Amino acid sequence: MRKPLSPLQEARERQRSGPGGWKPLVSQALLQANSNAGRNTYLSLDKPSIADQVEILSRSDTIPAPALFGVPVSIKDCFDLRGFRTSCGSKFYANSNAPAPDDSWVAAQVRQAGGVIVGKTHMQQLAYGITGENVDFGDCVQPRDASLLTGGSSSGAAASVQEGSALVAIGTDTGGSIRVPAALCGLAGFRSSLGTSSWQGGVHLAPSFDTLGLLFRDLRDGPELARNLLGIHPATPDPRSLTPRIAIVAEDFLYDCDDQVRAAFTHQLEQLRETGAQLNVIQTEFWADSLEIFAAIQAHEAAAIQRRKLAGQADFSVFEPQIADRLTWGESLSPTYIAEMRVRHHAFRASMDAMLTQFDFLMLPCAPMHQLKAGADHSKTRQQILRYSTPVSLAGMPVATLPHPAGAGMQLIAARGRDAELLAYAASLHSIISA
Repeated sequence: MRKPLSPLQEARERQRSGPGGWKPLVSQALLQANSNAGRNTYLSLDKPSIADQVEILSRSDTIPAPALFGVPVSIKDCFDLRGFRTSCGSKFYANSNAPAPDDSWVAAQVRQAGGVIVGKTHMQQLAYGITGENVDFGDCVQPRDASLLTGGSSSGAAASVQEGSALVAIGTDTGGSIRVPAALCGLAGFRSSLGTSSWQGGVHLAPSFDTLGLLFRDLRDGPELARNLLGIHPATPDPRSLTPRIAIVAEDFLYDCDDQVRAAFTHQLEQLRETGAQLNVIQTEFWADSLEIFAAIQAHEAAAIQRRKLAGQADFSVFEPQIADRLTWGESLSPTYIAEMRVRHHAFRASMDAMLTQFDFLMLPCAPMHQLKAGADHSKTRQQILRYSTPVSLAGMPVATLPHPAGAGMQLIAARGRDAELLAYAASLHSIISA
């Protein structure tokens, strides 16, 4: 029996079916766009511009066709798209920024690969949050279940893939903004190593931690999508990939996990053992410092960026109160304190690097909960999730989110710079993860 194709493989089958065989994929994507309850998967969706892209592709006679020819792609609204305003999830910027004169690097990558840019997706203001809530544009709920938030800050990115308006979404991850939406929405995700690819035409939140990444459905598509959209070339097969050494967190680290996350973690570890992976429990006491270091540097860098962008036009009060408070706090931190935090950051990253010299991968849940209820009080949710995500953010390491249908996705982490090896191993797990 023929194995089911991945979404990208299906798209290529359409390409090979004859001229225009890819067009139904784009048509279906447009029908599904903004189909979540809030009708806010996209903050910028211009169907005439999509029609123009389709017309240009229809006239293309490039042989062979580009790798992502006719594939619908969404882009987070912190990246410039020629002719559109970049809002960063803020109505102040949506109204005050001029339309971008040029594409960002990521938008140009999509076009070069032959993809169709569907639109610019919903995000939490300034990418400074992890739940998917947004006062200006409404909270982003999952297309498959309006009672659940997508998670953030790449909220619309997750919604676009879940609703089927994009085969792949380009997002960002500073403190978990790809990992968490992917996990909660039952999707695969990839956060690249710090410094991978170009941020030209993109707005940073905190450059010390900001990374580019992707959300998609099938782990098998990760290596090819990363090659064409992020410039990460596939890895040469490594004999160790058959029996990798995987570090896992101890049971006491998971004290606040809900039953679904705990069960998913246990089950996936059993599946990995069956493939021959060597699992080793590690001690993570030094992770207790991660949130303090991360929060201070992030707030300090974000405040400096926003102060420059506002340039006297307004103050932080144009943003949501919680975000304005974080920016105000970040601006108040003394140079001496930030210098101390950077020394601690350097030491923390060295400790994480040392850990990943002993193991091929590290694995733990993306978040301690498998869902976020829309309309609930999430004032403490960010702190709970960041305990799971900030150690990797401080280390600048790449992460593949292993999807789980209940929303209990896992982080599979590799040493910084080993993005290709990570993607290849994650792709090899598709059959057992989806079983």
